[in-house]
Amino acid sequence: MEDVLRPIAVVGGSIVVTLILVRLADRALIRIDNAHPETPLWGLLRRCRMPLQVVLCTALLRGSYDETKLELVEAHTAGIGRALTLVLIAATAWLAVRASAAIVESSYSRYASGARDAARVRRVRTQVTLIQRVVTAVVIVVAAASMLLTFPEMQAVGTSVLASAGLLGIVAGVAAQSTLGNLFAGLQIAFGDMVRIGDTVVVDGEWGTVEEITLTFLTVRTWDERRITMPVSYFTSKPFENWSRGGAQMTGTVFFHLDHTAPMEKMRQRLHEILQDCPDWDGRSWSLVVTDSTPTTIEVRALVTARDADTLWTVRCQVREQMVEWLQAEHAYALPRISTTTAPDGRAPARRDEAPDLRKPGD
Repeated sequence: MEDVLRPIAVVGGSIVVTLILVRLADRALIRIDNAHPETPLWGLLRRCRMPLQVVLCTALLRGSYDETKLELVEAHTAGIGRALTLVLIAATAWLAVRASAAIVESSYSRYASGARDAARVRRVRTQVTLIQRVVTAVVIVVAAASMLLTFPEMQAVGTSVLASAGLLGIVAGVAAQSTLGNLFAGLQIAFGDMVRIGDTVVVDGEWGTVEEITLTFLTVRTWDERRITMPVSYFTSKPFENWSRGGAQMTGTVFFHLDHTAPMEKMRQRLHEILQDCPDWDGRSWSLVVTDSTPTTIEVRALVTARDADTLWTVRCQVREQMVEWLQAEHAYALPRISTTTAPDGRAPARRDEAPDLRKPGD
């Protein structure tokens, strides 16, 4: 009877103690979160319940599994102990990643809620995202190394590996030159403030918004919802346009090709009326001038401003559509026309579908 009750007591006791401790910790976090709603850290730490349960249960079993006195356990003590150790290391790494993510996300949320500069918020967001990825990678590497070192064979190999670390480092550096270049480029972007998540950029003639930045690649979401993925080293080695650098405000132009008789003063008044009724116009500036002239038309440029690239596109489209409609309805004569005249011999010019008369006079 004791052979049955002892294993049940050891395993069941470990599970019960784990559930009790995790429950107490969760209730404590709920109370602290209710008492300090301005700090989201305590609520985010509740995401660590699952890895915490695995860590506590595995640790309790690791320290008491030999108390079961089962023949199977005594025959495979080393194997069971090593398996529990591996699970404990993996669960600890899982817990560390969850906890660090909660801390980083809480810090960013508090900063974003109190900051007024949108560009600085995007910069901090880019930095904390990359920092979190670096921390996760370091934790995984350390956990994997710790798991390998639990095997005696790996400890024996460790000496020879360290002896040849210099040569292997050179070989690895040459083989992973591109990867390491992207890695350092990602860190340079994060802390050099070259490009941030949410910035509007133009790369290779494509206009879009930076959606994701990792240690090795960057994703740009275009206006038609395509995703362009490119290595981060592109942004440190080639020129690109960052429309959000120094502020998201932008100035745009709308061009009209009109007849020389176009009423410029009335067009200026109409442009001002259109902008007054446009909610996306930020009110900073506007103008309408003649920028070029040809024998048949004039080029009129309307200048408008908006708070960012997306709203600027909307403002330009509205100005173009409403101005053309107004010209068609009120001043149709101002639209470009093709002038024709009577031929020298008094005959009307031949239509395009008629062949010219090549006969000589008197034929």
